[in-house]
Amino acid sequence: MIKSWMVIGGIAFLVALASSLIRPRDIQWFNRLQRPKWLVFEKAIPIIWTVIFICAAWSAVIIWERDPGNSSTWLRMGLYLLLEIVTMAYTPVMCRFRSLKVGTIIGGTGAILSIILVLSIWEVSTPAALLLLPYIVWSPIGTYTTWEMMNLNPADA
Repeated sequence: MIKSWMVIGGIAFLVALASSLIRPRDIQWFNRLQRPKWLVFEKAIPIIWTVIFICAAWSAVIIWERDPGNSSTWLRMGLYLLLEIVTMAYTPVMCRFRSLKVGTIIGGTGAILSIILVLSIWEVSTPAALLLLPYIVWSPIGTYTTWEMMNLNPADA
C-alpha cells in the first residue's frame, strides 16, 4: 500500500522539478543583478527552502492522516499544492519576465497563502500549523530581499 507521505512527497518533488525549467539566459539575468550588502546568506537559500518544503510536506501528511478523503481535507491539500506552485513559480516566472516586481508579487502571494493555510489547519492540528512557521518567517524575508533588489536594480524592477 502506498503511504500518504509517499504521495505528498512525490507530488511536492514533481512540482519542484517543474520549476527547474529555466533558460540559461534567464539565470544569467538574475545572477548579474545587484544584491543588498546584508545578503550574506544567499548560498544557504536552497538549503533553507529544502527544510521549509520538508516541514510543509510533513504538515500536509499530518492533516491528511487526521481525516483522509474528507472534502475539507481535500481543500486543504489544494491549498498546500497552490502554496508550493506559487513558491516554485517565483524564480522561473520572475526570470522569464525579467522583473523583480513580478518576483516580489509572487513572494507576497506565497506569504499570504501560507497564513491562510495556517489559519485553515490550526484547529485540525496545531503541530501541522507550527510546521508551517518556517515558511511564514522566511517568505517575507525573501520577498523583502527581492523588493530591496528592485531598489538596487531599477532597470530590472
